[in-house]
Amino acid sequence: MSTEIRFYHNAPDRLRVACVLTAKAEASGRRVSVFAPENHVARHFDQMLWAFQPLAFVPHVAAGSPLAAETPVVIGSRLDALPHQDVLINLGDELPDGFDRFDLVIEIVGPSDEERQAARGRYRRYKDQGLPLSAHDLAQRSGE
Repeated sequence: MSTEIRFYHNAPDRLRVACVLTAKAEASGRRVSVFAPENHVARHFDQMLWAFQPLAFVPHVAAGSPLAAETPVVIGSRLDALPHQDVLINLGDELPDGFDRFDLVIEIVGPSDEERQAARGRYRRYKDQGLPLSAHDLAQRSGE
């Protein structure tokens, strides 16, 4: 089975979109690994998940937690430290080695030229490997 890749383009706030997609995946019973290679991004995403839905909680822990294996959402800065193999949300700018062990990889692309350039490189690498790709334009969905 090959890994499915989904790109979400024109995200006004990459981490907020990651929160929405993480919450949706977790609510549908999926187990989510969030790859955040930069520690400040991992911390910020963790804080955002706590406050994201005031009346709902998205259960999540850091990869080093003793509860990581049984918690539906795990955030880590090393792919090999993430226990789940269902959904990977990549918050890094590079294509992480080992991404192909996941059933689904989600890429979120923000508005900056740097983010778009990095995403184009990742897209090409996925395409070169013959993986099933889909793209979703978030600007069209919000009516902008």
